[in-house]
Amino acid sequence: MKTVAVTQRVTVISSHGERRDCLDQAWFRFIAACGLLPLNVPNIPDVALALCESQAVCGVVLTGGNDLVALGGDAPERDATEAALLDFAAARRLPVIGVCRGMQLIQHRHAVPLRRVEGHVARSQCIRIDGKPAEVNSFHHFGAVETRDPLQVWAISDDGVVKAVRHVSKPITGIMWHPERTVPFSSNDIALFRAIFEVS
Repeated sequence: MKTVAVTQRVTVISSHGERRDCLDQAWFRFIAACGLLPLNVPNIPDVALALCESQAVCGVVLTGGNDLVALGGDAPERDATEAALLDFAAARRLPVIGVCRGMQLIQHRHAVPLRRVEGHVARSQCIRIDGKPAEVNSFHHFGAVETRDPLQVWAISDDGVVKAVRHVSKPITGIMWHPERTVPFSSNDIALFRAIFEVS
């Protein structure tokens, strides 16, 4: 079974003076349903990279949670870790999928302007994927209404907010919905992950 690196959110526990890495258990169930083995990586760049190298990961999943520091977020260690993972994947041509915040990070790296958007926190939202109507969840306050090369839009909401992007020449994908929060998991989402990470 292929192993995929999975990033985690940073949660601040002030009462204990701790900055904790954490991940919804639903992610493990979803990734397993895709035929992949998840490897949690900590928000410490050197350790995260060493883990990815030692476990010969087949790709990277950038999960949701925590706003980017550029958008007012307070987890610079996560920004640094995920930037390092993007460089790691690029150097090895490993596939990357960014989910919600993960897609925003991909957009930010490619100089796509992000801004606060309204009406994009909902358990169900109608969008268009590859031009066809689809229903997904939505849990974000920042988004883009345009893209820039080399990213191309392949899903968009009715109000023009970009909901999914792909790199034109590298195995980089971004989606703004949370596949792990869909119950039961969407067969389309599972198929997407299996295709990205070439699960046979």
